[in-house]
Amino acid sequence: MKRFHFGAALAGLAASLIVSATAQTAVSPAHASMAKVSTAQFYQADPTQQYWNDAAYNDLITALKSLSDHGLNPADYNITKLEAVAGDKAARDQLATAAWLTAAAHMLYGKVDPVSVEPDWTVAGRKANLPEALKTVLRTGAVVKSFNAFIPTQPIYTAMQKELATLRQQSVSAGPAIPDGPSLKPGMTGERVKALQAKLIQLGLLEASGLTSSFDPATETAVETFQTRNDLDNDGVVGPATLRALNKGLSDKINQLVVNMERWRWLPNELGQRHLRANIAGFEVTAYENGQPVRTHLTIVGKTYRKTPVFSDEIEYIVFNPWWETPPSLARADKLPMFKKDPGAVSRLGFQVLDSAGTVVNPTSINWNDYSAANFPYRLRQAPGEQNALGKVKIMFPNPHNVYLHDTPTRGLFAQRQRAFSSGCLRTQDPVELSKWLLEKTPGWDSTRVDTVVASGAETRATLAAKVPVHILYQTVINDGLGGVRYLDDIYDRDMRVLKALQAN
Repeated sequence: MKRFHFGAALAGLAASLIVSATAQTAVSPAHASMAKVSTAQFYQADPTQQYWNDAAYNDLITALKSLSDHGLNPADYNITKLEAVAGDKAARDQLATAAWLTAAAHMLYGKVDPVSVEPDWTVAGRKANLPEALKTVLRTGAVVKSFNAFIPTQPIYTAMQKELATLRQQSVSAGPAIPDGPSLKPGMTGERVKALQAKLIQLGLLEASGLTSSFDPATETAVETFQTRNDLDNDGVVGPATLRALNKGLSDKINQLVVNMERWRWLPNELGQRHLRANIAGFEVTAYENGQPVRTHLTIVGKTYRKTPVFSDEIEYIVFNPWWETPPSLARADKLPMFKKDPGAVSRLGFQVLDSAGTVVNPTSINWNDYSAANFPYRLRQAPGEQNALGKVKIMFPNPHNVYLHDTPTRGLFAQRQRAFSSGCLRTQDPVELSKWLLEKTPGWDSTRVDTVVASGAETRATLAAKVPVHILYQTVINDGLGGVRYLDDIYDRDMRVLKALQAN
C-alpha cells in the first residue's frame, strides 16, 4: 500500500491560513503557496466577499469551543483573536474561514500527522472537500454542529467522548503515588507497601484495617483483583505494569482518552466489509464483518525491543504447514548462539542449513564457533512439524516489515495476559479457525479441506479469492463490552509521543 496522509496536507494548509490571516509568524514559501491556493479556492467568485454574518460568526466561536469535547484545544484555532475582531467584519472573514478549515481538517484527519509518530503508517484516512463543505454550512446556517459531520463513526469513539466528559466533571484526587522501586511481592514490608495498601483502600479493594505496611494475603488478593480488572497478569506481584496502572490518576486517563480519540481520527470510517483488526496493546486480533466483530483471537506481539509495527495491508494467501525461512537477523542473533552451545539442536529442531548458492549443507560439517553475527554465511530454514516456529499456519500480507500472523508451538504463552514475546510478528491463537473464516469466500476451501490439508503435514498454499484488509493498530483505550471503556497498559510507551504532538502549537 502506498503511504499517504491527505489530511496532514489539508490540515497544514488550513493552519497556514490562520498564520497568514493573523500575521503572527513568518510563513514558509510552501505554506504561503498553500494558503494562497486555499484562499483562492474559497473566495474565487469574489475575493472581497464576506461569508460570515454575525450569527454564523458567533456560532463558529461556540463550535470551536466545543472541540474540547473531542480532546482538541480551541486555542489552536485562534479563538482569542476571533473574539477580539468580532466587530470588524472586514478583518474577521478570512480569519473565520481559516479557523473553520483548520478545525474541520483536524476533526476529519487528526491534528497530528500519524507518520510523524508511527513511521510505518500506511492507512489512507477519510477525505472531504472542506472548502465546499464550509460553503454548504454557511448557506444552511448549520455552523454550531458543523464539525459533527467529521466525527469518526466507530462506536468506541463515542464511548471515549462520553468518558472524557464524565472524567472532566470529576475532581477525585489520585492520592499519593506509590514510589518507584523493585517489584512489590508478598512478604515484603515498608513504606512502599504501606503506600500500595493506601491506594488499594482508596480503590475499594482493601479494607481500611489493611493498612499494615506488610504485604499480607489480603493485600495480595486485592492486587490480584486489580490486575484482573486491568487486563494485567494476575500474579499478585506489583511489577512495572501494575505500578503504572495503580498510579494512573484522573489526568492520566484524560490524556489516554485524548490520544486514542486522535488515533481514531487518523483512520477511515470503513476499514473493510470483511477485515482483521489487530490491537497490539490489547494482545488480540479480531475479525470484523459488516462492521461487527465476529471472532477474536488472543495474540502474542513483539517484545519491547522488537516492537510490532503499526500499519495496514491486505491478506493475500495462507500457507498451511509452512517451512520457516528464518530471517537473517534472527539467524545471526538467536540461532547462531544456540547452535554454538548445542550443535545437535540444528537437526533436532528440523533446521536445514543452506549456503549462498542454495545448496543444503550437512550441519555436522560446520564448526559453528568459526562464525559470528558479522560473518555468518548461511541461510536457515525450518521444516514443517511440531517444532516449527510458525506452527501449522502463516497468514500472509507481504510487507516491508516481514510481519505476518502465524501459529506457534509455544501455545502456553497465551495463558498470560501481557504477551509481548515475539520478534515482531503476531503469533495467533487458533489460527486454523481464523484461516477458515478468511477462506469462507474462496471456492474449494471449506472447513473440511482445511482440516485435511493441515493433517497432511505438507506445505500447501491457499490464495484468497478476494484480499482481506488487515489493520495492525495500537489502541490503549478499548470498549469494555458494556458501552464504556477500558484502559490498557501502554506497553510500548507510544501514547506520550502522540500527546506531546497534540499539545504542540
